[in-house]
Amino acid sequence: KGKCPEDGWDESTIELFLHELAIMDSNNFLGNCGVGEREGRVVSGLVARRHYRLIHGIGRSGDISAVQPKAAGSSLLNKLTNSVVLDIIKLAGVRTVASCFVVPMATGMSLTLCFLTLRHKRPKAKYIIWPRIDQKSCFKSMITAGFEPVVIENALEGDELRTDLEAVEAKIKALGAENILCVHSTTSCFAPRVPDRLEELAVICANYGIPHIVNNAYGVQSSKCMHLIQQGARVGRIDAFVQSLDKNFMVPVGGAIIAGFNESFIQEISKMYPGRASASPSLDVLITLLSLGTSGYKKLLKERKEMFSYLSSELKKLANNHNERLLDTPHNPISLAMSLKNLDENNDAAVTQLGSMLFTRQVSGARVVPCGSVQTVNNYTFKGFMSHANDYPCAYLNAASAIGIKKQDVDVFLKRLDKCLKTFRKEAKQEKSINEINDCNAATEQLED
Repeated sequence: KGKCPEDGWDESTIELFLHELAIMDSNNFLGNCGVGEREGRVVSGLVARRHYRLIHGIGRSGDISAVQPKAAGSSLLNKLTNSVVLDIIKLAGVRTVASCFVVPMATGMSLTLCFLTLRHKRPKAKYIIWPRIDQKSCFKSMITAGFEPVVIENALEGDELRTDLEAVEAKIKALGAENILCVHSTTSCFAPRVPDRLEELAVICANYGIPHIVNNAYGVQSSKCMHLIQQGARVGRIDAFVQSLDKNFMVPVGGAIIAGFNESFIQEISKMYPGRASASPSLDVLITLLSLGTSGYKKLLKERKEMFSYLSSELKKLANNHNERLLDTPHNPISLAMSLKNLDENNDAAVTQLGSMLFTRQVSGARVVPCGSVQTVNNYTFKGFMSHANDYPCAYLNAASAIGIKKQDVDVFLKRLDKCLKTFRKEAKQEKSINEINDCNAATEQLED
């Protein structure tokens, strides 16, 4: 049926299935006689076993989704993977998605592929409207495709950074709709930035006849992000949305899913990919989804939500204990931010030092964001880089509840963060005492004089 099984398969069943696919490829035929330049020859047995002897990759020179006659097993694997992934995207909340395919590139290059496909539809266009998000790969994806990003600064609403819809529409009018390739929006992001207002952006795109590409990097694991995409497509225009394989399905880095609501446009993107492609990302995600089944993946999504609530409540307690606060970002379903105002006021270098301390204590993924950092990316200078705004009111620390996180991860992180913050408070007290003693000594000397 081309759908993900409800109950996961055991490893021996999956291996048997993959071996059956592999013997359908010509390089594994007993009497095969290959006289071409690409015959699936692999000199290392270890490499052959690592890939289950599925050596030919996927697609043909003109289309990554095309069937390769001498690699029937690899072609079947490709078709099945795309079908199973489509089923999971529907299960995760985008029920009306029409088509998708796994591409052996990470999210940034997959976005570039989408932009290059749109180039043929809009030859006059040179600009991409991009509500700012301080993440390099999605910014560079537009540069690499040869377009000029038009950065729309976010609007500060309470603690949250949200899409400035008026600025988006004003820029479309100023540049002219025909000169704009697309609007490039974002769902999953680090707090205090929250997912873009996808429904409103989709309506604007529909009204002006402008394509809309969504960077949904780690949004499959969030029902809220997927709901935004579904609603955006229902009320307006979303041409494609791109998501990472490693972030959403816990497989090695190197693959993404390009999906959309118009099957012919998604096929156009797949035909834009030059040459054949590695089957590794497709193989990894198929094995993973067959082992989990829909019930296993649903369980992971449920656990992630529960851990988000737990992380939120515990981080709030810790923040209060250190005279800081958990920033109020109710529209961000994955990432949280805790202010570091006191740390920043006492010592300019303390904020970045905290990040180093956490890393050396084996806390990975936590981002410490100081105020006022400046960074240049491809000749574009961003003030307040990493904070998604020129002048965010305070320094802060990020932590995310992503798929696969366990209670133990949260507990260990909070324990180590608490210890680091106590170290800073102790040092600050000692410094204050030393300053008071010095002040007292100076006053005594003045009296004696």
